Amino acid sequence: MNLNRKRIEKIALTVVGNLIYACGVNLMINPLHLYSGGFTGIAQLIRLFLLDVLHFPQIPGVDYMGIIYFAINIPLFYYAYKVMGKKFCISSLISIAMASFFLGVIPVPQPPIVEDRILASVVGGLGSGVGAGLVLRAGSSQGGQDIIGVCLAKTHPNFKVGTIGIFISLCIYTICLFIYDIPTVLYSIIFAVVTGVCIDRVHIQNIKQECMIITKKPGLSKAIMEELGRGVTAIDGEGMYTEEDTYILITVISKYEEPHLRELIAHHDEHAFMIISDNIRVVGNFQKRFTD
Repeated sequence: MNLNRKRIEKIALTVVGNLIYACGVNLMINPLHLYSGGFTGIAQLIRLFLLDVLHFPQIPGVDYMGIIYFAINIPLFYYAYKVMGKKFCISSLISIAMASFFLGVIPVPQPPIVEDRILASVVGGLGSGVGAGLVLRAGSSQGGQDIIGVCLAKTHPNFKVGTIGIFISLCIYTICLFIYDIPTVLYSIIFAVVTGVCIDRVHIQNIKQECMIITKKPGLSKAIMEELGRGVTAIDGEGMYTEEDTYILITVISKYEEPHLRELIAHHDEHAFMIISDNIRVVGNFQKRFTD
């Protein structure tokens, strides 16, 4: 039952996250010709080229952006499958299909709902960032630079996932300088920055926590290693008040794994004592995880 509930929650987060993300892009920044970073920005530029340069006919009720976004992600699936495995690849494929669908069917309002470009940048960034963060929190991704960054982080432990997104965004905004004007680029950057900040606040999967657990019952360390797949260091201790032997367990987890750890502790020892330190820095063999 818990497993089914967990799957339903992940599916719900993925659907809602992609919907919110697409609303932030289509309702806020597209009407004002502002640009997102990453593969969404690439899709916007390709759509601009198709409609304004090649004069493709517009399909009623369908925005080319969703189709383009899905198409440019296809080559990445094989790479993701090889590096991250089948589960991550399938979940990302489903998520990308959802994002592409919403980007394709949510109408771009004309005239714009919000005509103030800085307000549209902030509100759109909030929506897009929260939406993308929810998708990542569900253990999936929206493709594009996320897939490339996650795969490179998997094969190169010191690689930062956000590096690819920054590079792609710089290329997009450089192109925009030649198409539009400097204010348009600056407002687009505001949108990208707000989006990034919101993603960091919502996506808690890579926030590291040090956990010190004090328990009198054996077996908890084995459960943590088997169910969470995290290493545990045990120290023999003594309760000064009770003068009883205790186990002091130390482990490092991601914030996303904290609820599972709490469940394990409650199941094995309801009287256990736990100390959690957030946002710690880990040097050494700590496994980065992008799916659960």
